[in-house]
Amino acid sequence: MGISVRRRFLAAVATVFALGIAGATSTVAQDRSLTPVTDAMLRDPDPAAWLNWRRTLDGWGYSPLDQINTNNAHRLQLVWSWQLGRGLSQPTPLVHDGVLFIPNPDNVVQALDAATGDQLWQYTPDPADRGPDDSVSGNPRRGTRSIAIYGDNVYLNTSEAHIVALNTGTGDVAWDHTVADRSLGYRYTSGPIVARGTIVAGMTGCQNYKNDVCFISGHDPETGEERWRTSTVARPGEPGGDTWGDLPLMYRAGADSWIPGSYDPETNLTYWSTSQPKPWARVSRKNDGDALYSNSVLALAPETGELEWFYQFVPGETHDLDEVFESVLIDHHGRRSLFKMGKMGILWELDRVTGAFVAAHDLGYQNVIDVDASTGSVTYRPDMIPRVDVELEFCPNLLGVRNWRATAYHPETQLLYIPIHPTCVTGAFTDLPQEVGNDYYANRGWMQRGSRVHPDSADNPGHLIAMDIDTGEIRWRYSMSSRPGGAALTTGGGLVVGTDTNRYLYLHDATNGDVLFRTRLPASVQGFPITYAVDGRQYLAVPVGGNRSNALYVFALPE
Repeated sequence: MGISVRRRFLAAVATVFALGIAGATSTVAQDRSLTPVTDAMLRDPDPAAWLNWRRTLDGWGYSPLDQINTNNAHRLQLVWSWQLGRGLSQPTPLVHDGVLFIPNPDNVVQALDAATGDQLWQYTPDPADRGPDDSVSGNPRRGTRSIAIYGDNVYLNTSEAHIVALNTGTGDVAWDHTVADRSLGYRYTSGPIVARGTIVAGMTGCQNYKNDVCFISGHDPETGEERWRTSTVARPGEPGGDTWGDLPLMYRAGADSWIPGSYDPETNLTYWSTSQPKPWARVSRKNDGDALYSNSVLALAPETGELEWFYQFVPGETHDLDEVFESVLIDHHGRRSLFKMGKMGILWELDRVTGAFVAAHDLGYQNVIDVDASTGSVTYRPDMIPRVDVELEFCPNLLGVRNWRATAYHPETQLLYIPIHPTCVTGAFTDLPQEVGNDYYANRGWMQRGSRVHPDSADNPGHLIAMDIDTGEIRWRYSMSSRPGGAALTTGGGLVVGTDTNRYLYLHDATNGDVLFRTRLPASVQGFPITYAVDGRQYLAVPVGGNRSNALYVFALPE
C-alpha cells in the first residue's frame, strides 16, 4: 500500500526548512564533548550510532534499530531538515553521541544536534584551498560521499587530495595532510575507513597520463603521516606488470579506488576495489592485456598495505563497466564470503580469506561477457570487443545496471537489496593520442549515439530488487517510473528504505516489498540514507540533492 503524507510533510517543511537555511550561515562553534571512538566501537557499534559509511565495516548498510517497524512505518513524519551547500552532493551522515556529522560540497563539514538539527559547528576550508568546479562530470563543486570518525576526530578526504582531521567537539583542524598533487588530477570523491587504528583511503582522479599511478594509502590517525602506499596499477618490472604489455608507466592509467573499502577484524584484511583501466576501451589505451590491478578487489593488511590476495573480475575490461562498488562481507554456509555487484549486474561471491571464486549470479541484463559458473573465468562474447570508430550496441550503458547507490543486506531475510537501472547503448570507441598530461575526460574516446532503457525493463527504468545471495533468485521487485535515487538501507524493524529520482522516498517490508510508507521530497534523494537513535527515539535521515536543493530531511514517529 502507498500512504501519502504530502500535506503533513509540506507543513513541516515550511517551518523547519527555513530554520535550516538560517542556521547554515552560522560558523560559531558550540563545544560539545564526545566519547572518543575506539576500534571496538567501530567493530560493534552502539545500535543508536552510525559510525561508518555503511554503519558497520562489513558494508551491510543495516541497522538493528526496530522502533520504526512494519507495524508503524506509515506514521512517520518529518521532524527537522537542514540546507546543505551547493554543488554535487551524495553524502552519508555519521552519528555519534547524539551529534550528526555531514559532508557538504566544497569540502565543508557540519556538525548538527541529531535530535533537533541545530548547528553545533561548521568547518569551512580557506577559499584559496578550494579546487575548480568538477571537471569530470561538468557538475558544480563536488562533495565527498563519506567521512570517517575515530578517536576525537572526524576525517575528511578532500577534492584537493588532502586528508583533514577535525575535532569532533569543535570542528577545529587537528591536522591537514597533503596526500597527492591535485594538479596531476588526483582527488578524493569518497571518504576513508578506519581499520585497526589506521586511516585507509582510496585515491581517484587517475585518468590523466603522468609518471605515477593510483593507490590506496594508510595514515596515522594522530598526525596524518603516511604509513604505507599500495599502487593499484602494476608497474613495469613488478608482478603483474606484464599485463599492460610494453606500455610505460606514463600510459598506465585508471584503476581508481573511488568507493570506500570494508574491513574484517577476524581476517585482519581490508578489502578495496578498483575501477576500469583508462582509457576505457582496449583499442583506445593501445593494449589488450589484463591491466592489473584494475577492475579487481584487493585484500590488504591494514598495518602495512601488503597485498594478501587479489581477484580480477573482468580482465582487460573494455566498456567502462567496472566492479568498483562496495564489498559486502557475509559469513555464509560456514565460509567467510565477500559479495560484490558491479555495473554488469553480476553478483560475485568470493572466499574472503583466500580470494577464491565461489559463485556468480547474472541478473541477465548484460550482453558483453560470459562467465564460467564453475571457475568464474570471463570470456568476451563475439564482436563485443570494440574496434576504432566501429559502432557497437551493448548492454548496459556506461552507468551500468547499477552504480554508486549501495546495496544493503538484511541478516534475517538473508537477502541483498539492490537499486538497479537496466539500460543499453549504441556508440563507438575512438583512437586517442598518448600525450602526457592529457585530460582524458575532456576526450573520453567514446562517441555515444543513443542510450535507452533495457528492452526487458522498458516500462520501468528503475527497480529495487531483493536478491537471494545463495541462488541469485529475485525474491521480490519494486519497479519505478524513474531510476533509483539513493542507496538502500535495511533495519531491524523489518524495513528496506528505497528511493527514486521522481523524488519519492519509500519504506518497504523487507520480506515481500510491500510499500508501507511513501512521501515525495522537494528533490531526489542523492546519497546514503541512515537511521539512528537519540534518547530512545529512532530517526531516519535522508539526503537529497540537486545543487541548489541539497538538504537533509529527518523523519521519526510522533512523540
